Formats: sequence, C-alpha cells, structure tokens
Amino acid sequence: MATLIQIADIAQHAGQEVMVRGWVYNRTDKGRLQFLLVRDGTGIAQCVAFKKELEPGVFETITNLTQESSVIVTGTVRADERAPGTPGGFEIGITHLDVIQLADEYPIQPKEHGVEFLMDHRHLWVRSLRQWAILRVRATIIRTIRNWLDEHGYVLVDTPILTPAAGENTTTLFEIDYFGEPAYLAQTGQLYNEANMASFGKVYCFGPTFRAEKSKTRRHLMEFWMVEPEMAFFSLEDLMAMEEEFVSAIVQDVLAKHRAELEILERDTARLEAVRPPFPRISYDEAVERLNRLAGETDDPERKAELAITWGDDFGSPHETALAEMFDRPVFVYHYPTAAKAFYMQPVEGRPEVCRSVDLLAPEGYGEITGGSERIWDADLLKQRIDEIGINPDNYAWYLSLRRYGSVPHAGFGLGVERTVAWICGLPHIRETIPYARMLNRLYP
Repeated sequence: MATLIQIADIAQHAGQEVMVRGWVYNRTDKGRLQFLLVRDGTGIAQCVAFKKELEPGVFETITNLTQESSVIVTGTVRADERAPGTPGGFEIGITHLDVIQLADEYPIQPKEHGVEFLMDHRHLWVRSLRQWAILRVRATIIRTIRNWLDEHGYVLVDTPILTPAAGENTTTLFEIDYFGEPAYLAQTGQLYNEANMASFGKVYCFGPTFRAEKSKTRRHLMEFWMVEPEMAFFSLEDLMAMEEEFVSAIVQDVLAKHRAELEILERDTARLEAVRPPFPRISYDEAVERLNRLAGETDDPERKAELAITWGDDFGSPHETALAEMFDRPVFVYHYPTAAKAFYMQPVEGRPEVCRSVDLLAPEGYGEITGGSERIWDADLLKQRIDEIGINPDNYAWYLSLRRYGSVPHAGFGLGVERTVAWICGLPHIRETIPYARMLNRLYP
C-alpha cells in the first residue's frame, strides 16, 4: 500500500512506495522515457516513467500530459544526486498515474513573458517556482514577526481598517462613503495602538494598510501589510535597541529555513549574514553632511544633483541608497526635521525643529524598512502641533484625550512586510512580494 506523502518529506521515504498528489510543472519527452516535474505546494519532485515498466494505457496517458494537469502519482522513491527538484537528490519511479484533470494549454510557458502579461495572469503566475519561493519566504517573515512579538510580551490588538480621519498624510487617503459620511481606508493603526498600549503596555497591530500615493516606483504599493508595535515607557533609544533585535531575528530565521528558496532566487546571502545587532546609528544632521560630502566628491553632474540635499528635506531613494551603502548592515537615521515627519512625533528638547524620530534603512538600495518615533505625550503640546498643521482637532478629540488619563512617554514604529520581503529576497520590484499587487495602474486580477 503506497504511503501518501508531501514532496518536502521525500528524503524520509527512500526505497518506499509512495503516492504524491499535485500538478505537472513540466514534462520532458525522451521517447520510452518520460520525465515529469510534479509539484504539490511543498516542493517539486522528478517522476520518471519507463515505458516497459508500465501498462500501455498508463504510459500513453503520461505522454499526453499537459503543463499544470492535476495528477496522482504512485511510485518508488529512489536517491539520485542528479535528480532536480526542491528538495533535489531524490526521484520517484512511476508505477501508476491517475489524471484528475487534463489541463488546457497553459498560457505561461517556459519562455520569457513580459511583466504586464505575467501580472495579468498573476492568478497563474503564483504557481511558478520563483513566485513559490518568494511567497514561502513571505509566509515565514510574517510568522516570525508574530512569534517574536508574542514571545517578547507584546499583545496583538486589531485596529480598524475604516477610519474617520488621517493617521498620516491627508493627501494619500482613499476616501469612501460611509452611509453618507466621509471615511477613509486606514494608512496606519498607530493612533489606535496608542490607546491599546495604555491597556496592555506593549501591543502590536498587523494588517493591510492603504496609501493613495500616485507613485510608480519599484518600492510602492497602494495596499500593503504593516506590523506596528507600540510600547509604553519606551524612549527612542529603547526603540532602536528593540528594532535591531526584531529585524535581525526575521532575517536570520529566513536564512535558517529557506536556503533552498533563496538559491532559487539567486540571492547572494552574504549581506544578509551580517544582519545582526548592533546596527550603526547616525543623526539626520550627520546624514546630510555625508551626502553633501559625497556629492562634492563626484565629477558627475547628474550624480551630484542626485545626492546633494538641503537640510530640512526628506530623503529620496538615491539618498537612502547612498547612506545605506556606507555600512555592511541596516543603518538607523534618527532626529529628522519636524516638518518632514508626522504631527505626533516628540520634538527634541531645546531643538523643536527636530523630532525624536528614526528610520531604518536597508542596504542594497531597498530603502526604509521601518519608520518610528517617540510620540508626543503631553496634551497641550499635541494640541499645539495639530493647530500648527492645520488639521481639524475635532477629528482627533479621542486621541488627544489619551494624554489626559495617565499619559506616559511611549514609542513605536511600523515595518512594511513587502519592502522587507523585497530586501531579503533581493527582488528588483515590490510587485512580486505580495500575491496580488495593487499599484497605480493595476487592480486586476
């Protein structure tokens, strides 16, 4: 009696008769020999059909199999170091095969396709080996995020997706009609997290967030997933210490569990190996000096214009890339100009033009992975900032009231899952990091 197995466990069944249920990833016709690559979601195994060892009807069925046909394969597992697959080194000698469905001609063939074609067929593209590897890494990143926070005393508290006011920039809101009243898709759960923090001390929310930012860069999505921890009695220094432990744990867990997937993605893991605490820390002031010094050292006018920055401006992608390349691991840049950041960030004492904020920049051109700050915890100062920004204080009455009932210094940050996946996997574009990307020009499928 054949044992039903998952391909990921094939090495444990050498010499045994097994049954595998899955889909034909590829077929190679060698006349009397047919080589099938069969995937079952956990991996891919080479399955070999030898004409003289099979009933004629079974062998003929195999020779007519199309890509992505669903099948049940029965056969004997044997070790062969030449056998391709994930995991490789083992193959199945077919003794029987049942067809569940003979697939129509598959639109994605083993050849080059344009990106727009592949995105139009994203519902099928997710079956490819590369996308399979990326999304497995993504799943582990999400699991590690949850596990690390849960194991370090953080409580998951869900926050609303529909909100009555902006959490960040009012120009990047998706507005909807909420029974005749305007409402918005959440940009962040942070404001609600600050309320939840006062109940549990250390909390996090984790879910989809939305930014109506009309950007076509390789780093931006309209809908993305973000984890946002918020901690009572935390300073900016406490925040950075926590972040470097947290981010390092994510990277090292992926390295421990997904060497095979990273190899499929041709990811050079040497840079990832270095992602361990402590991370370097530089102030915004120092970062501006470094960038302008670098701009002054180049003779290329375009590069000079790209790098030069005026104090008070926020960093663009070229600035973040140049700064990150100065170090062998992610770098913290702290104390940004107040005008460049959100209204709720605590100003630096004696220097109100600068706030107690910090971004974590990933190397290799992947930019900001986390953004966080100490929060203003004084009610009068927060009201002053709301008035300065010119937003309606009535929309934030509940948020302001938090500062009147046991307010404490606190801090938090947000980590974007998709940017983290792109960085760890070494991807050129963020669209492959999420099963169904929502971009400026894409809402299908």
